[in-house]
This record gives sequence, structure tokens and C-alpha cells, in this order.
Amino acid sequence: MRILLAEDDRALGQALADGLRQLGHAVDWITDGNQAAAALADTTYAAAVLDWNLPRSSGPAIIAGMRRRKDATPVLLLTARDELSDRVAGLDAGADDYVVKPVHLDELAARLRALLRRADGQVEPAIRLGELEVTPAARSATLAGAALELTAREYALLEMLVRHPGRAYSREQLEDALYGWDREVASNAVEVHIHYLRHKLGPGWIRTLRGIGYAINPPGGPAA
Repeated sequence: MRILLAEDDRALGQALADGLRQLGHAVDWITDGNQAAAALADTTYAAAVLDWNLPRSSGPAIIAGMRRRKDATPVLLLTARDELSDRVAGLDAGADDYVVKPVHLDELAARLRALLRRADGQVEPAIRLGELEVTPAARSATLAGAALELTAREYALLEMLVRHPGRAYSREQLEDALYGWDREVASNAVEVHIHYLRHKLGPGWIRTLRGIGYAINPPGGPAA
């Protein structure tokens, strides 16, 4: 999933960006509050991680602006403030969750997964579609009980598709979700990942809607 990270502490920001990328996320890391607000207005993210104190704009101010324009992107607020009144203020501004520094990557990743589950209306930690089961916490997938051997990009693509079965995603949408700003992307990268994913899932799972994009459904299920 593509995540916006806004953190002006360069050591912490680099560590979190690297850690989230190792977990398979595409991360756009920004150190300035106004730039973070502009990125959220112009780009679709699965979630955002915002520091409270950013140059030129605060995390709560950015969140308040998002909610005023009806942007429901899940937001995790990072801060060194641990007073109850600060936590309440952050949540009341529109944050979905709150992590007090020092930040541990495992906790941050778990909280992001929980935010994504809630945003999708998902109750269980695993996503099931027919005989296909995807487990975001383990970044693993099984088909009819057998483990699928997937690359990091193939897994990320599968998770995005299976979160919204039947929904068609364009190549550009999939590319934006899989790669951050600082990643060079081959023009046929998405098509290559789709090809290998189809081979591993078997026929009928991923459909091409000409002129629209790609969608996933169980073989024999309704067309997107």
C-alpha cells in the first residue's frame, strides 16, 4: 500500500521509511507540513503517518484540513506528547490513531494494518475471497490451503486487488499504489506483475477490462 510519511526528524523518518518499505509498502517521505498537506490533496494514499510538530504546519492542522474537504484517508499521528489532553486534541482533530514516541516499527505497522481493516470494514485479520486467503500481518497468501510463493510486489498487488474484489483498477492506479515518488518504474511493470500473479493464481482470478484496468474475482464469479 502507498503511505505518506511526514516526519521532520531525519533519522527517525529515514528509519520508518526504510522499515515500512521493507514490509512492502510504497512510502513517500516528506519533512515539511505544507508539502504534506499538498501531497494529501493531490495523491491518493492508503494511509498517512503524520508527526505532530512539522515545519510550517502541524499534524493536527493537516488532519483538520483533510476532514473539512471530506478526505477520509486513515491517519496515524506521531508525537512526543503523552498528556491525555494532547491525545484527546489529536483524536478530536480527526486522527484515527495515536502513537507516542519513541516509535517501534512493529507497533506502527500493526496499527496501520488495523486502520486499513477498519477503513475497509474488515473484521478479521485475514482477507478471504473464495479459496484465496491473504494475511496482511504475515504478508502471505494461500490458495485452497496451499501457500503462494509471491514476490513483494506481487503480494502488494494481490492485497490491493483482494481488498476490493470486483473493483477495476487502472494501470496508473496500481502503479501509484505500488511505487513511491523516488522509485523509477518501467512502463510495463504492472503488466509484468499481473502476468506472474495470474500464473500463480491460475486462470479466471484476475480479469482485464479493456480500456479500464484489472479486477479480481473467484473463477466463475460475477464479472466486474
